[in-house]
Amino acid sequence: MPVPFIRRRHLLSLAALGLGMTGLAPTLATAQATFPSKSVRIIVPFGPGGVGDLTARAVGQKLAERLGQPVVIENRPGAGGVAAAEAVARAEPDGHTLFLMSNGTAVTAGLFKTLPFNTVKDFKPISTLGYFDIAVVSGTEAPYTTLAEVIAYAKANPGKLNVGSINVGSTQNLTAELFKSSAGIDVQVVPFNGTPALVAALRGRQVDVAVEMLGPVLPQIHAGALRPLAVTGETRSIVQPRVPTAKEAGVTGLVASSWNALAAPAGTPPAVINRLHREIVAALGDAEVQQRLRTLNVEAKASTPEQAAALLAADILRWSAVIERVGIPKQ
Repeated sequence: MPVPFIRRRHLLSLAALGLGMTGLAPTLATAQATFPSKSVRIIVPFGPGGVGDLTARAVGQKLAERLGQPVVIENRPGAGGVAAAEAVARAEPDGHTLFLMSNGTAVTAGLFKTLPFNTVKDFKPISTLGYFDIAVVSGTEAPYTTLAEVIAYAKANPGKLNVGSINVGSTQNLTAELFKSSAGIDVQVVPFNGTPALVAALRGRQVDVAVEMLGPVLPQIHAGALRPLAVTGETRSIVQPRVPTAKEAGVTGLVASSWNALAAPAGTPPAVINRLHREIVAALGDAEVQQRLRTLNVEAKASTPEQAAALLAADILRWSAVIERVGIPKQ
């Protein structure tokens, strides 16, 4: 019996739709199954030789072995990491361009009036790579041997204690401000242009204590020139286990640490994200990678994509609140 014209047209339309979907499915499946089909770039918002750069290189080398493709580190320092992040946000979402995200990414979200990307919506975090400590240190000739002694002096002498850090708006500078508010003390936070200038001021007694990443001041600590009073992470440092946390020293609100993570552009296929996540977790579980990171004072630690996204969102809220409270002008 002949098929009525309307019904036949309907059937043809369904057939065409089915063929279209059938043709699309293998294309997506093939693209995901062949990942990676070329070298993978990790764009790093820091210069060569820093903790972030060296972390990316240590993980990238092992990642290249597991992916079977070269992993190229591309350094794009400056501008608060904006240029590096924008390059990834605008890249093809195929997993071949990744971003070394950090707590600095969260700080930047609160420091700038506008950004050429949405820090939360335009990236897909894959996994954290590691955490590294921030420390409160003093010179060994200073009269303070504990964080409690520093706070007691500050409370007895309002406005007289100087706390050094590097540049205004840096994680260290904001952590110094967090120390000030969490401990309820009236102190001056004095910024310096880089760690060498900060250490020189600390040793010259121009500032009383300093808040800095633990890694860069470890040589001074080992040489007996600086004294670590506390670290600001949730747990004690893996390289200075005898140093208490700020929470243990009684400053419960002073919890801050630096971290690095890898992220892809939003829209990267879930299968590609899953593959990258699986290989990153395996790379961080490698004993050689863990040892290389430990020498940088980085505790290798993977996460799920969801945990990495939650960490970024929480840090944006935390540091934005500190920036607003301190009154740092937005750029």
